[in-house]
Amino acid sequence: MAAPETDALVRKIIHVDMDCFYAAVEVRDDPGLRGHPVAVGGDPGKRGVIAACNYEARDFGVRSAMPSAHAKRLCPGLNIVSANFDKYRHESRLIRAIFSDYTQRIEPLSLDEAYLDVTGSEHHQGSATLIARAIRRRIKSELNLTASAGVAPNKFLAKIASDWDKPDGLFVILPEQIDDFVRALPVERLFGVGKKTAEKLHRMGIYTCEDVRAVELLDLHRKFGSFGKHLHDLSRGIDDRPVVARQGRKSLSIENTYDQDLETVEDCLTELPEMLQSLKRRVARSGMEIPVNKQFIKLKFSDFSATTVERTSFGIRDDLFRELIEEGFARRDKPVRLMGLGVRFQSPDAASFVQLPLDYDPETE
Repeated sequence: MAAPETDALVRKIIHVDMDCFYAAVEVRDDPGLRGHPVAVGGDPGKRGVIAACNYEARDFGVRSAMPSAHAKRLCPGLNIVSANFDKYRHESRLIRAIFSDYTQRIEPLSLDEAYLDVTGSEHHQGSATLIARAIRRRIKSELNLTASAGVAPNKFLAKIASDWDKPDGLFVILPEQIDDFVRALPVERLFGVGKKTAEKLHRMGIYTCEDVRAVELLDLHRKFGSFGKHLHDLSRGIDDRPVVARQGRKSLSIENTYDQDLETVEDCLTELPEMLQSLKRRVARSGMEIPVNKQFIKLKFSDFSATTVERTSFGIRDDLFRELIEEGFARRDKPVRLMGLGVRFQSPDAASFVQLPLDYDPETE
């Protein structure tokens, strides 16, 4: 009997993460912004929110998802540029085209990051490190943007590695380095460990992956349920998730934050037609061929509480969105500062059926 080919079991995964992608594109296209704090986001005077910022802005404490007005207070010299997602999507397609020259096993996570499985690649003598270096070099020379990359035997470690030497860095974790590398990782670096879980672990005297390893799997399961097995595996550098190419979009949504609160449900319904057109336009332009099977709305109220209402639907029904808004508003009966509409798509492997019309023709726009 032939000996097993153990080398074939060692995967070579690259995680590529663009550096401050949206802001970097804007700085590249407007050299006058270079060296200055820059953010992409909404108007500070209209409850705008920061979508992304460069490192110069981060030095002042500016972060994504922060209200633009607060970002301006932290950094009075902050240059806030309106988002241009058509441009960012175009750049993302160019980046993905570079990836595809090296592998077809590409799992995009967003416009600015992706996993690549280059196991068995014939490029650069099969070296994942050399492939990552070549990809970063081409992104710089062809697009004048920088990317950081991590190379490791699995997705969990590759993602950590890409963040290890940012910006414009490359970090490699070899199979024989996994044990020592993971052992010293803070638990906060484990995928799925948020603030509350970290606090719970700290109360147990667990601060690093080495501490996690000292706890029996059964005890982790008692404390964290099925997530305990996840902690057990990641603390040992174990992650068997494959790189999934062409992962389909599960949902699509839009939302508006209003300069003045919408005081009544009638005010909310008045905003509905315009928002519906925007949502249908996005669905049409997304090219999704999988049918819609749910609709949902999100309302955030003046006291910052929020609610979401969701219901099964075959296609997009305008009247159903009216019902969802009425139901959501009745839960709080307070002025609304943010309203969102969205749809969820049928699972690709479910039985197919005909998508009902969206009543929207993108050619008329």
